[in-house]
Amino acid sequence: MRTESASGGNGNGGAAAIIARGLVKRFGDVTAVDHVDLTVARAQVYGFLGPNGSGKSTTIRMLCGLLLPTEGQIEVLGCQIPQQAEALKRRIGYMTQKFSLYDDLTVTENLEFVAAVHEFDRARAKRRIGELLERYWLGKLKNQLAGTLSGGQKQRLALAAAVLHEPELLLLDEPTSAVDPQSRREFWDSLFALVDAGTTILVSTHYMDEAERCHRLAILERGRLVADGTPQALEAALPGEVLLVDCANPRGAQRVLQPLPGVAALAQIGASLRVLTEQKSGLRERIVATLREAGIEAQVESVHPNLEDVFVSATRNSAAAAPAEKAA
Repeated sequence: MRTESASGGNGNGGAAAIIARGLVKRFGDVTAVDHVDLTVARAQVYGFLGPNGSGKSTTIRMLCGLLLPTEGQIEVLGCQIPQQAEALKRRIGYMTQKFSLYDDLTVTENLEFVAAVHEFDRARAKRRIGELLERYWLGKLKNQLAGTLSGGQKQRLALAAAVLHEPELLLLDEPTSAVDPQSRREFWDSLFALVDAGTTILVSTHYMDEAERCHRLAILERGRLVADGTPQALEAALPGEVLLVDCANPRGAQRVLQPLPGVAALAQIGASLRVLTEQKSGLRERIVATLREAGIEAQVESVHPNLEDVFVSATRNSAAAAPAEKAA
């Protein structure tokens, strides 16, 4: 379901921040990343969407030089990886879902440690830490041990540490998995402020609402890139149709429609049933007739697809293709 040229961007021009071709990572007999091609334009948020085990974290670790690829070529900010990984380190920031903080150090001490790693002199470190304490609402917490912070506070501190040296590229590996919805919203506001200042961001997530916020999006399934484009383009390119079934018995309707040819997926949404079809093939009339034959009166209407529909379609097609490819 790739919908656009991989070189597409947000109009900022210039060379891509990340170019990866034929990227493969194998662990013994397990292929964690399977011939992935990526192009990430500068000054945008590029999202990785996929379930746990889809290869998101492994791909990110290869892109920043922490993990050697089995095959493929990687260029990040003009550096060949892994050959020039050391030169790249000072130009990127990396934040994991575990936040990588020292719990027995205060907020300020954590930032001072990062500043020392990046060889900031005392005056520069003090100035930059002061800016970050204010920007990420950490001023009142500066003397508090990191281990006593809430999930959202730790997230803000980890982001401050990741951007302290003002990296050109920020790699975020599921950074919102352990925080509340309000903290997630504030975190994304902070990300867009960084993009406005020229930072390129690659972020992995399994939240559909976060994926909607990205300028471009890649969907990974079993180590493969199964979709790549803007959220709007991916939705428009959905091969099937999305139908909403309103009836008094959505669970009964789901049982009736499950075996119907052409139905790709069914999901109850409140008192309605959301139906994803395999093709835009006029299945609506057949669904109405099938339900009526089962004694279920229903209103069936076509609705606009969302990213969850795209994700279900892309991963379903990938799973269906896998056995055939193995047989071949």
